[in-house]
Amino acid sequence: MINAPVQRLSEDGPQPRFEESLGFEALVSAISADFVNLPSEALDNAIADALRKIVETLDLDRAVMWLRHVESDDFHLAQWWARTTLPIDSSEQRSLKALFPFLWARLMAGEVCSYSRASDIPDDVTRANVLRLGAKAGATIGFSIDGQVAGCVSYATARDEREWSSDVVGRLRLLSRVFANAIARQRSDRALQDAHAEVRRLSDRLEAENSYLRSEVRQAMGASPVVGQSTPILQALDLVAQVAATDSSVLLLGETGTGKELFANQVHELSTRRDRLMVRVNCAAIPDTLLESELFGRERGAYTGALTRQTGRFELADKSTIFLDEIGDLPLEVQVKLLRVLEDRQVERLGSSRSVKVDVRIVAATHRNLEEMVAAGKFREDLYYRLNVFPIRVPPLRERSGDIPLLIWRFVDEFSKRFGKPVASIDKDSLVELQHHSWPGNVRELRNVVERAMIVARPGGRLMIPLVPAAFAPAAAAAKSTRLVDVEVAHMRSVLEGCGWRIRGNGGAAERLGLKPSTLETRMTKLGIRRPEK
Repeated sequence: MINAPVQRLSEDGPQPRFEESLGFEALVSAISADFVNLPSEALDNAIADALRKIVETLDLDRAVMWLRHVESDDFHLAQWWARTTLPIDSSEQRSLKALFPFLWARLMAGEVCSYSRASDIPDDVTRANVLRLGAKAGATIGFSIDGQVAGCVSYATARDEREWSSDVVGRLRLLSRVFANAIARQRSDRALQDAHAEVRRLSDRLEAENSYLRSEVRQAMGASPVVGQSTPILQALDLVAQVAATDSSVLLLGETGTGKELFANQVHELSTRRDRLMVRVNCAAIPDTLLESELFGRERGAYTGALTRQTGRFELADKSTIFLDEIGDLPLEVQVKLLRVLEDRQVERLGSSRSVKVDVRIVAATHRNLEEMVAAGKFREDLYYRLNVFPIRVPPLRERSGDIPLLIWRFVDEFSKRFGKPVASIDKDSLVELQHHSWPGNVRELRNVVERAMIVARPGGRLMIPLVPAAFAPAAAAAKSTRLVDVEVAHMRSVLEGCGWRIRGNGGAAERLGLKPSTLETRMTKLGIRRPEK
């Protein structure tokens, strides 16, 4: 019967207790030592060798380890057998439940299954297969990993019968725990290796998202939806709604400061790609020498100073939308590569010969006349037609003056929350003056005017929004001054505000003033001209 007193049965009569005569504790210590600091890839061979030691040391004929796949209840096995015994056929290694249903039931119940002779097995199927495999006595010890039955080790004799005491079973349990710990460590190592491979595949993308997209997302998600009820703005929004559901390229045309980035965000938010982040690139704000690696990525060592691998914005925008602002400022050599991306839907990092497939929807924007640039040879004609699939003109603020009160109240609400200054009403004369202004800086200029007024406003009162607030009286006086330095300061401020305080790039303040960007920055420092903090 199961767990009867241990006794080796043979023609010569009872034998000594084998756990004492064969140095069982030394066996456990040796196997445990073999598994210490063992690389996970070497564990399978170490388990097979451990089973060999058990068979030889305990004078058995077979030792089999069954490892369970929890999802399917299938098993695979590792085994060692003596020359006098046949191994379990590999075709049967997945069928522990079918081969030995009695053993399976005891195993899943967390019990030890041992038999001194095959006739002790109550289940006909289990008994028949035990006999077919030539076993006369055996013991199966299960083990668990993370609270689930992970497998078992079966020990068998084929030459004679043997009984298994609770002391022997306890020590065999100890061996099973040694195996379980080693297997758990191997699984953990392999899971870490798989995770590391996945991390290596995504790390550049995730790092880039953490380094710059987080601020971009806050800006995009915190940005107001397009505000307006005028005919020009409603017509533009209707075009956005029509094209958003497709994957067609969109070209947003309009003056600086009209809110083209908001329209790009609207296209993305109404598209099927809205669950992923929209990646934004200001082509005018990135130096020409870095633009290619920013867009398409680079490998480490691609050029002098490229100390790390960088994922390009197109890879970051895979399955999403990329917004290429100021596309008219793209250098001709980068235009060629962008055209190739549009045609092949693949990018190549600088320094790499491997292409990476990308699924990206492109929304481009510019304040320039691309047709004139094509005629002048400054913009590729084939790229223009690739981008100009669905053009949308964003109207300037002077064509939608009826929207100015709506925009003002939207900005007042925004700055009221930010500054903690509630506003009861807005001066009507201010509204009239603002509606008759030409707004060369468009919505961005209007927002700056409202922000300045909110900074100096008193909480809870009527808001006055002069184009040149009283708090800036010295600057206003300087604008009327005939002193050269005052005229220069006033003109420089006007140009900077008109282009949203953007200094570099085409259409920037330096270009408009006919100065080098570094010269303009030096002059601003000398004159004490600083961009207002938001």
